[in-house]
Amino acid sequence: MIIDVEKLPKEGQKISKDFEFLSAALVEESAVLLKPVHAELTVKKVGEEILIKGKIVTSLSLICSRCLVPFKSSFDSRLDLVYLPEELDVMQDQLESDDINKLFYYNGKIDIEEVILEQLNLVFPAKPLCSDDCQGICPVCGKVIRESKCVCVTKDSDPRLKKLKIFIKNKN
Repeated sequence: MIIDVEKLPKEGQKISKDFEFLSAALVEESAVLLKPVHAELTVKKVGEEILIKGKIVTSLSLICSRCLVPFKSSFDSRLDLVYLPEELDVMQDQLESDDINKLFYYNGKIDIEEVILEQLNLVFPAKPLCSDDCQGICPVCGKVIRESKCVCVTKDSDPRLKKLKIFIKNKN
């Protein structure tokens, strides 16, 4: 969905739409959209600035970084963006410090799908976890620890620390 900046009404434009993105377009390769991304946005022109405010909501299937089990996660993200025309991008040295967080639109158009995809990629967790207390998988047998009690013995320590253990034992 392309917004033509010159054709924006004075009162702004409201957008309420479901967007279907290919999972391949998402930064997180292990993420799969379970439902379309729903956006409730207001696009308004104030002087040369384009203000985009609203929220995006969706549900994704992610893979836990510790136990490698897929889990569902909901995303509800608010956005408040300011776009400037491309001419100001060329004159970046003349921009004030307040303009550092502003984005640029080119050829008098803004692709709302790109804006939403970018915002969606920004809310992905760096390490998705099924729960904060996920213990992951057993390093010996590979079982998911939360699903079954692992009885593997993991007393083997790093052989490089053997001399340190002897030193500590002798010191006591």
